[in-house]
Amino acid sequence: MLRLIPNILTFGRLILTLVFLFMILYSPYLENISFFLDIAFVIFVIAGLSDIVDGIVARSLNVTSKFGRMMDPLVDKILVCGTFICLAIIGEPKLFNLPETTMTVIHWSVAAILILREIYVTVLRHIAEAQGVNFAATFSGKIKMFLQSFAIGTVIIKMAHVQTATWGYWFTTVTFTIMLVVTVVSGIRATQRSSWKQASSD
Repeated sequence: MLRLIPNILTFGRLILTLVFLFMILYSPYLENISFFLDIAFVIFVIAGLSDIVDGIVARSLNVTSKFGRMMDPLVDKILVCGTFICLAIIGEPKLFNLPETTMTVIHWSVAAILILREIYVTVLRHIAEAQGVNFAATFSGKIKMFLQSFAIGTVIIKMAHVQTATWGYWFTTVTFTIMLVVTVVSGIRATQRSSWKQASSD
């Protein structure tokens, strides 16, 4: 039973992710969204912490597996990419009173960059894993995930409490910029990994 705990945590995180995404999409229909988004933020944090606990438990019980290495990143992708798609759909975050058309381009461009990066790395991971090469998460990938999660949290808090504050616009813009740079760099570094080179040379 103990060996199933990591997988149970992973599926639990998937359920929390789906609830969180629904709450983002539903938030524009509420007049007072602060408390609603606070709850969404808590759910998001719990989902993120479950990912950390999942890894710790798997290592402590020595039950790391190919399934875990494949499923964990997939749930993370659903959480991150799904969130930015939902944010693009509802037109958030709003920045510096920019025209709606400009914001639409920015929102969908951010989502596209994240999605393309994840598709690219997923293809590399599948090729490597198919050839028996370990393609587990690296430090740069974890930093990328942290910054993406931080950016999501930033948007949720901004939507709930500081929608039109100038410092909120700047903080969100800087956070998004750093996140995008690290996302692209981590994708490039995935190609340079020795495990991928080993798989591609076989």
